[in-house]
Amino acid sequence: MSKLLEIEKLSISFTQYFKGLEQRELKVLSDLTMDVNDHEILAVLGSSGSGKSLLAHAILGILPSNANVGGSIRYKGKEMDDELKEELRGDKISFIPQSVNNLNPLMKVKDQAIGLVKDEADKEKLSKKQREIFNQYNLSEKVDDMYPFQLSGGMARKVLISTALLNDPEIIIADEPTPGLDEAAVEETINNLIELKENGIGMILITHDIYTAINTSDRIAILYLGYVIEITDTKNFSGTGEKLLHPYTRSLYKALPETDFELTEGHQPSYLHIPKGCPYHENCPRQVRECHYEIPELRELNGTVIRCFNPLVDGE
Repeated sequence: MSKLLEIEKLSISFTQYFKGLEQRELKVLSDLTMDVNDHEILAVLGSSGSGKSLLAHAILGILPSNANVGGSIRYKGKEMDDELKEELRGDKISFIPQSVNNLNPLMKVKDQAIGLVKDEADKEKLSKKQREIFNQYNLSEKVDDMYPFQLSGGMARKVLISTALLNDPEIIIADEPTPGLDEAAVEETINNLIELKENGIGMILITHDIYTAINTSDRIAILYLGYVIEITDTKNFSGTGEKLLHPYTRSLYKALPETDFELTEGHQPSYLHIPKGCPYHENCPRQVRECHYEIPELRELNGTVIRCFNPLVDGE
């Protein structure tokens, strides 16, 4: 495998006004570091509002104008400035959006899959390729002339995936591709994503569904309050979770009905009141003195990347 995307110390915040002209900085992502290889699915798992979609928008270069961005994003070792992001977006880096509402309700499926193409020869070539890809996903020629409201949820998902493949991308960012689908459609979508990976594509799978992450990905990055707190092989989400090193990651796994169904007290703090020190320390049963005053650095431990002063070890 070769490295396609490297994200280092990415931070995203927004300047907000409240109480008249008083300003405050709302930090949404902090010190985020991860990478993606070809032939790999990296799942980014976190609760709703944890900044997962903002990560996708930062890579694509479609953040709102009031976003304050720090850190580095590299594509094949090359720093991605705004110009390169625009060049790669929709070409080498494709996006499968979270909602099927991203389909234009006033355009036929084929027209919006191909997009605006002025050159007739290019349009004919793209049309042929679009039909080949649609065939791969069992989308008949009748679908070409349908409007989005005429599609089932599963069909609409297939259209979004097919459209993302038209320009032979090397990286796909899939933002919550399964919510709202029935069990059969979820399984089919998961199989489609795995097939893309096996064909050499590197993928970031953004999800809050731990089942989708476990059944689809090769590695899982856990987000908590805008921080990456653990990146581990998906195979470690097994047994009693003894190979999961961060207390929060272990508690997520042990809360599943198939494991211990063990629920922990507490809730994720608001971005308006991020605690000093480790973002998880208020709910952590293993907190030590440093947790209250310092933010742990990401470090490698037993093949896992972790942000924790007092991690769990095998057998605990």
